[in-house]
Amino acid sequence: MQIQPKPATIKNPAEQFTGDVYLDLLAAPQQDGQHMVVAKVRFLPGARTAWHSHANGQTLHVTEGAALMGTRDGAVLVVQPGQTVYTPPGEEHWHGATPDDYMEHLAMFEQADDPATSTTWLEHVAEADYHRP
Repeated sequence: MQIQPKPATIKNPAEQFTGDVYLDLLAAPQQDGQHMVVAKVRFLPGARTAWHSHANGQTLHVTEGAALMGTRDGAVLVVQPGQTVYTPPGEEHWHGATPDDYMEHLAMFEQADDPATSTTWLEHVAEADYHRP
């Protein structure tokens, strides 16, 4: 058993996020056989991911504020603190804070055998697609 040092908080890149989004990596594979990635992700008001998908799916657990999650069929879910959402492998989606509120969630996914293929980043979310139902 070993306590891992806390990595520095990083600001997520503008190529993959609109607005200010910060990530604290909580767990990442350290050796062969480990695949779980867990991060605390904090979105300032109006911030959101670009469209993306995960090779092995993703679980999000909202801890603070309301999250918006959009799908390619145009649906936008409002996810409240304490609620968990699973996106299946390959499903294109986005998630972020509401325009007026801060949001925080835990992001959990199983890393693919080739870590570079775990998440596929796509285009930014158009303003017309970012709304609260």
